[in-house]
Amino acid sequence: MTSIEQVATLATFGSEWAVLAVGHNLADHVFGQSDHQAASKGAPSAAEVADGASPRRDWRACLGHVAQYHLVMAVMLGLAWAVLPIHMSWAGLEAGLIVSAVTHALFDRRWPVRWLLQHTGSPDFAELRAAGMNGMYVTDQALHQTALLVSALLITVL
Repeated sequence: MTSIEQVATLATFGSEWAVLAVGHNLADHVFGQSDHQAASKGAPSAAEVADGASPRRDWRACLGHVAQYHLVMAVMLGLAWAVLPIHMSWAGLEAGLIVSAVTHALFDRRWPVRWLLQHTGSPDFAELRAAGMNGMYVTDQALHQTALLVSALLITVL
């Protein structure tokens, strides 16, 4: 038999996951990055590094985006916390947002996404840019959603 505490935990997780999913789309595509950040947040290519570009180039744009993104996410979570009878702790929120921020910054440097596709049998998908499809973008979004699932779990259980 399921206890009321278990039902409350499941409802909290579902609510947090929904808020994070909506917040992600709002933050990644509307309020959470400038055109400059979107164009510049990726790490330089291996060829650019070989030509003298610093591998640390454009971290400022990436971290600026991550900060704006997580401000939007924090506002969304705060609104949910204020109006819904869900349990969230400061420790859970902190852990969830840290996981989200670290993974978001890493994925948005782009090389980890490309590396993953190249080493899991999908190197052509990493290069796909046709018929409205962009393999790197789709994979980036899938990885962000997976990280947000982990964040929602942390927010729920801590």
